[in-house]
Amino acid sequence: MFRDFVEFPSQVNEMWILWPEVLDNYARHFETGAPLDPAIVERLRATETFDQGHATSEYLAAAWLDQAWHRLAADEDVDDVAAFEAAALADIGLDDPAVPTRYSSTYFAHVFSGGYSAGYYSYIWSEVLDADTVEWFRDNGGLTRKNGDRFRDRLLGVGGSKDPLEAYRDFRGRDAAIEPLLKRRGLDS
Repeated sequence: MFRDFVEFPSQVNEMWILWPEVLDNYARHFETGAPLDPAIVERLRATETFDQGHATSEYLAAAWLDQAWHRLAADEDVDDVAAFEAAALADIGLDDPAVPTRYSSTYFAHVFSGGYSAGYYSYIWSEVLDADTVEWFRDNGGLTRKNGDRFRDRLLGVGGSKDPLEAYRDFRGRDAAIEPLLKRRGLDS
């Protein structure tokens, strides 16, 4: 469970990149100090949902494949890796040869490398948490000192001293919802 939470802090911090109060601190011309042209920011925002259906499918296919390998019993043999992968992806409807998956087991290091074995799903789970967190900030006045203190004190600052989902509920006031991620990715309609 603690491992499920490991990507969340960095992913939520990445979400502030285009918020004006953050952007104005770093996105400046290296010689003149002029802020980034708002038209450029709008073009960047316009690309945020591009290809998110495919990107989401890639994540889910990789996470599902990772889980498929780790659901095998110790005495089960897989003689045909490609067939195993195809069957696993067919289970969730992602076996379309016109849209190949991101990873094949033979080079998907996360599956067998130790740290993320059976845990690749933590990337997309962290995105669910971070999108829900960003929504909380938006709904509660943005990047204020009070909101930052709440985020630090109730969630990030407790570290491993508390179940991460319990800490999340304490911060957010409820369990994480998937809808903010679907909205962010343009998959909510």
